[in-house]
Amino acid sequence: MPTSFNQSVIEEFRANGGKVGGPFEGGDLLLLTTTGAKSGAEHTVPLGYVRVGGLLLVIGSAAGAPRHPAWYHNLLAHPLVRVELGTEEFEAIAVPAEGTRRDRLFEQVAAVEPGYADYQTRTTRLLPVVVLERPGIEPGEGPGEVTTLADKLLEVHTWLRAQLRHVGAEVDAHFAARADRTGPDGPPAAPGLGLQIRQHCLAFCQSLEFHHTGEDAHVFPALASRHPHLAAALDRLRDEHRTVARLQGELVALLADIGGADPLRFRTELNRMARELTAHLDYEEESLIPVLAGIPFPPAPPAHAGAATVTG
Repeated sequence: MPTSFNQSVIEEFRANGGKVGGPFEGGDLLLLTTTGAKSGAEHTVPLGYVRVGGLLLVIGSAAGAPRHPAWYHNLLAHPLVRVELGTEEFEAIAVPAEGTRRDRLFEQVAAVEPGYADYQTRTTRLLPVVVLERPGIEPGEGPGEVTTLADKLLEVHTWLRAQLRHVGAEVDAHFAARADRTGPDGPPAAPGLGLQIRQHCLAFCQSLEFHHTGEDAHVFPALASRHPHLAAALDRLRDEHRTVARLQGELVALLADIGGADPLRFRTELNRMARELTAHLDYEEESLIPVLAGIPFPPAPPAHAGAATVTG
């Protein structure tokens, strides 16, 4: 089967440290890998990018086509994406800008790359401006160097706690803004939560689900077979996974209607999730870290079964 144009660009990008020839030569190009909204499969596309005020932006232009590109629909369903930029590769949360912020960013993008303004004139849809945010943790948080499975667990837990705090701070800011808009002289507050909260919360929920699914399927069975004294703790942790999954599902259901989600109910459910998850993470660390500290990470490759023994 002949290689598609996109695939040839991707292969050239990876083979040459992010540099490509042809129509993209000299341009600012990155590779964006999204998870299919329906298929769940990974899809990688080469995209032009623009930096504005420290933000890394991609535009859902599709050359002015009447419909949004497939990658945009994918990141709405799965906000956690992978970015390849030059020789660097990192995870990001894809957050489409909204309202006046989107308009301001698009104006700045068009000033740098006028072609996007031309694409906008070709279509009646509003071209999405997507911010690729690198989720991180505060300096000094987390285990630092990861050499054991205990370190890896702490690294994941630190990331989850940081993202949960981030979503909580955004929700608080949302309510503060609503209060400002509904003063004696202000207009009624708009319903809904907005894409920024939605994308961050959805990325957090999907990462949490992936983490807990991996523990249930692999980590916990391995620990149960090697450390029978952990049976009661592992049973409790599995039960807590189910409780957290139920709360997580309720949050995701609320996010399905971006414009009509009830912010007050969402904040109540988010606070319930935060309490349950924080207690769960604390108990897991207390119960498992002493054992996990003795397990190297990443695991060493298995010894070659057919290796010959050399004697002298």
